[in-house]
Amino acid sequence: MEQPQEPRETAGEQGKRPLRVGMVGYAFMGAAHSQGWRTAGRVFDLPLTPVLAAICGRDPDAVRAAADRHGWASAETDWRALIARDDIDLVDICTPGDSHAEIALAALAAGKHVLCEKPLANTVGEAEEMARAAEQAAARGQLAMVGFNYRRVPATSFARRLVADGRLGTLRHVRVTYLQDWLVDPQFPLTWRLRKELAGSGSLGDLGAHIVDLAQYLAGERIAGVSALMETFVRERPLPGGATSGLSAGGASGAGATGAVTVDDAALFTGRFASGALASFEATRFATGRKNALRIELNGERGSLWFDLERLNELWFHDGTLPDSEAGFRRILVTEPDHPYLDAWWPPGHGLGYEHTFVHQARDLVHAIAELRPPEPSFADGLQVQRVLAAVEESAEKNAVYTPVTD
Repeated sequence: MEQPQEPRETAGEQGKRPLRVGMVGYAFMGAAHSQGWRTAGRVFDLPLTPVLAAICGRDPDAVRAAADRHGWASAETDWRALIARDDIDLVDICTPGDSHAEIALAALAAGKHVLCEKPLANTVGEAEEMARAAEQAAARGQLAMVGFNYRRVPATSFARRLVADGRLGTLRHVRVTYLQDWLVDPQFPLTWRLRKELAGSGSLGDLGAHIVDLAQYLAGERIAGVSALMETFVRERPLPGGATSGLSAGGASGAGATGAVTVDDAALFTGRFASGALASFEATRFATGRKNALRIELNGERGSLWFDLERLNELWFHDGTLPDSEAGFRRILVTEPDHPYLDAWWPPGHGLGYEHTFVHQARDLVHAIAELRPPEPSFADGLQVQRVLAAVEESAEKNAVYTPVTD
């Protein structure tokens, strides 16, 4: 363990109790979470001061470089050592799904608060154990939250407010798609996200977890049943960097060695909410030309709304109670000070971006910890999403294909 540096205070932090964060993982999500922790206290007036105490990764040089780049005071190469430190109050887990449960359970047992990236775990059993541990920890004043950052887009938070205020009336339909294309090239290597033992599932857990949570969050109710199809389009991929391992097919080794893709490339499923409202979901990493296209629409008896992540500062709303002569979807530019989170940001019309969702996530968790109130989404919420994902997989495995009757 390297000697930690003394974290620097910023203006306005004096006199506030610190919330000392230790983060496990430093790649894409680690960078996004670092941005959130580094920025939240500089934008919002928080009751506690987030301190970037330590970041952890297995590669000493890479994790030290990440610490320097993102502003962490020290670096560790063993997450157990990070959890054992007495200068860590909260453990932020940004690792592949196969390690979520082990790290989270150890952190809670050590008396730390926990933030865990989605999906909560790789299996329902792991998620159940994590949810039980979080419930027990809550009685000791420790809080645990799962990181579904799309809840923290101001437009989706405002959409939830409209639904909760009854502006849509009784919900009828929910439609959600999450489309990416980064796996279209069959020569893309066999990364951890394509191996079930590490990722749990493919597009279903990576993208489907987001849209299941977002749909339930906006609707204000849970999915009660699903029917699904899943497919893997490219079943063998090159091993990363020409590596050789037991993953290679047919005993191949060296250049040209490949391994089996053991997760789904696309998931398509329908669902029914507890109220009877119907839903459709599509998650794929094979939608050529789509980079990060998440779109959700809710239709109710009194109105409808839709949100598109590629138009992140906009929400479209149709008020069905207006006369036909005034009917139609209208764009709401969600940048006013009384919109969610916007009172601390820029003047109206000056939009926010993807990275701000992680700032808002940090803000909300800090408030929950300071006020000793359950954070949302909780580990119990993450468990419920995990159960939906498991039901989708089970349905896809058992789904019979019926041939239409022909003359």
